[in-house]
Amino acid sequence: MTAVRSRPRFVFSTALAGALLCATTACGSSTSAETAEVGEQKTTWEEPTSYTYTLTSTTQVLAGTFRVQVRDGRVTEAVGTDADSRRQAQEVPDELPTIGELLKRLSQARSDNADTTEAAYADDGHPVRISLDWDKNAIDDEALYVISAYDPTAG
Repeated sequence: MTAVRSRPRFVFSTALAGALLCATTACGSSTSAETAEVGEQKTTWEEPTSYTYTLTSTTQVLAGTFRVQVRDGRVTEAVGTDADSRRQAQEVPDELPTIGELLKRLSQARSDNADTTEAAYADDGHPVRISLDWDKNAIDDEALYVISAYDPTAG
């Protein structure tokens, strides 16, 4: 008989990601996603120089939902969707990434052999969810990024 261990934090993170993706879909996003496991590259998407997107982030440094504007490959404006997110956007603006920077974090985590490096991609190839956990036994090193309302024409 095989013993099964419950990983509450992983289960919570997975449930949160699922809820956020469902909420995103319910809000009018019609992107379908597929999951890429460690080492797989499921996309050939190239980041445009200008676009907008909504980022929901749960990390130690950045937690909340932000509407992000990227111009010439750099974040030029970020607005939080609630009071706490607005405060964070003002206090730590350098922590708000472009989608390309999120993909670099995913690639770095894979290079570092992180315990969890998962991503889901939309039909056009841009990521819609990135989940990272460098050490499953460490506390507070997880990161979950949910990308929605991506608009490459808002440049």
